[in-house]
Amino acid sequence: MDIKDLKTLIKMVTETDITEFEMESEQEKIIIKRGHSEVVTYTAAPNYAVAPVQVAAPVAAPAPGAVAPVVAAAVACEIGEVITSPIIGTFYSAPSPESDPYVKVGSIVEKGQTLCIVEAMKLMNEIEAEFKCKVVEILAENAKPVEYGAPLFRVERL
Repeated sequence: MDIKDLKTLIKMVTETDITEFEMESEQEKIIIKRGHSEVVTYTAAPNYAVAPVQVAAPVAAPAPGAVAPVVAAAVACEIGEVITSPIIGTFYSAPSPESDPYVKVGSIVEKGQTLCIVEAMKLMNEIEAEFKCKVVEILAENAKPVEYGAPLFRVERL
């Protein structure tokens, strides 16, 4: 097969919904695959202990021209585990714009239940719960890009 025929085959595969094409003759074998295989992984964020923080007494207003001190506030450690994005893509909380979201804050989710969709290269990858849990917080914004490992949900294992 010459390069022109090969280019025609590749164009045919990319312009259709075909994800895999295989052709074999006595002289040659051609396999064309699109996309990638879906791998779904879940990672729990480590639980860190937060040391007690003493808050400084209020500071009087500085004299004109003086620099005001900056006081850092500590954020309490949140309870639960974080479900992260297994791939780079676009986060969708519902199967379509007109549909209700898969989960809301407070939803009880069974193992294997769909939490959201992450679209990558026109492939809709359903992200499923790896364990029974309660959704405490939705960390990703609908229809916005997410990176690999980006936090999507904070959940409480049940």
